[in-house]
Amino acid sequence: MNTKQLWKNCLTKIESIISKANFSTWFKNTSIIKEETGIIYIGVPNEFVRDWLINKYHKLITKTITETYENMRAVEYVITKTENPKQEITTENETIAKELPLKDLYINPENNLNPRYHFNSFIVGAFNELAYAAAQAIIDSPGTKYNPFFVYGSTGLGKTHLIQAVGNSIKDKYPDKKVHYMTLEKFATDFINSLQNNKANSFKEKYRKYDLLIIDDIQFIGKMEKIQEELFHTFNTFYENNKQIIFSSDKHPNYIPELADRLKSRFAAGMIVDVSEPEYESRLAILKVKLQELNIILGEDLIEYVAASVQGNIRELEGSLNLIVCQYRLKNKAPALLEVKNLLKNNMKPKKNMAIKDVVKIVAEYYKLEEASVYEKTRKKEIVKTRQIIMYLLREDFSVSYPLIGQKLGGKDHTTVMHSCVKIKEDLKNDSQLIQELEQIRVMFK
Repeated sequence: MNTKQLWKNCLTKIESIISKANFSTWFKNTSIIKEETGIIYIGVPNEFVRDWLINKYHKLITKTITETYENMRAVEYVITKTENPKQEITTENETIAKELPLKDLYINPENNLNPRYHFNSFIVGAFNELAYAAAQAIIDSPGTKYNPFFVYGSTGLGKTHLIQAVGNSIKDKYPDKKVHYMTLEKFATDFINSLQNNKANSFKEKYRKYDLLIIDDIQFIGKMEKIQEELFHTFNTFYENNKQIIFSSDKHPNYIPELADRLKSRFAAGMIVDVSEPEYESRLAILKVKLQELNIILGEDLIEYVAASVQGNIRELEGSLNLIVCQYRLKNKAPALLEVKNLLKNNMKPKKNMAIKDVVKIVAEYYKLEEASVYEKTRKKEIVKTRQIIMYLLREDFSVSYPLIGQKLGGKDHTTVMHSCVKIKEDLKNDSQLIQELEQIRVMFK
């Protein structure tokens, strides 16, 4: 493959999409320095450019390369001193000899795991504590607890970090176990190629030799009937042989379109757990860990402001921090709080913010119930319905995690909260009065 021509074609497309100034600033002196087992390594001149490309242009770069090179499965960014890949490669801590293989620094080609994804840099909070606890149980006893393990949640919430950290931990703890991480797209591509080349048996042998199989982005399987069938048989083989299988998705399996009932049943037989947006305390911890990794000290007021203001996913939080770090390094000093506010104002989206107790109060008043009754253990229909609506609104409108909702509403189990949210979703499909009631309640939130 001619990587030079590939990148030239990609840059031509990118230049036509973004502004001339942005193209000149962020794509100058970049190049594809090598391709290895489907991973494209892009050389960048410094860490500012690397961080900016990852946070602002990664999706565009990935899409553009895929349009030209169908076998691409990942993009990695490498800081280089020159455009020549055989010269020195600069990392944060050292300069590495010119012939050091990139695979030693990045993705392990044998198992596709990224060594940067480990639990020593994984922040645990109310938004992901259940997923974390299940992951630790799996590491202690792979294949026998929570099999399969199904993690779901919106993009940028650390699902890939979590599931790859499980893989890395199991490799560390059980060196003889065969671990493999992949996306559903790669699984599907391999399966289709095996059919076209009359190597279906080789495909089965390849994937069923693993002790832990991790499949990311399973939500795309909905309309792939043949892939669903093969995954079903693969799963059965793993389960029967006490081998662990882990999935991640951006939605609960019940909401993956056209997913076969037998696969839903298999997923439900293990552990299905969500990861939601991090709450303030977790956002604060994430920022502090990130700054420690970068060896940068910022004032507590700055960190607290970012944690309180950027209420999106972890990727958005780190993107905002990268803007501040870039400013810090350009000026060689920490920016003032006012500078940070101006820097981030265009990077933040408006977000609803309301305490759980205030949501409870508003909904209880709307249904003319005593606020305290919501927290009581009772089967009175009017109270149960009100509590279910509160749980649904906390989840849908404010992205509160299931465990935290359960904890705050009388110590309910997270599965009770999940059931309540699903029930209200189903009721909304046919209950016009309920739709109207929720619209009226949401007006009261503003």
